[in-house]
Amino acid sequence: MKTVALTFAAILAGTAVSLAASATNTDSEPRTIVVTEGGTQSELLIAAGETVQFCQNGCFVTMPNGDREALTGGEAIEITGGRARFR
Repeated sequence: MKTVALTFAAILAGTAVSLAASATNTDSEPRTIVVTEGGTQSELLIAAGETVQFCQNGCFVTMPNGDREALTGGEAIEITGGRARFR
């Protein structure tokens, strides 16, 4: 029974990572998005060419151009020319 519980916990841990949203900055300069998750707001600096994962349990994101989106986790965002688009 203990083995089954540990296996289930490992599967859930792997699933949580795969459900995170990701943002890729294809611009040549860093971009900042504002993430509000669980009532806590934080700025996420994304370096040029970098991909980051965030928002595992749903969140609101303010994009570099001021657009705001609700995410559930699992979305892929690409930032190009200071504008974000969903892939």
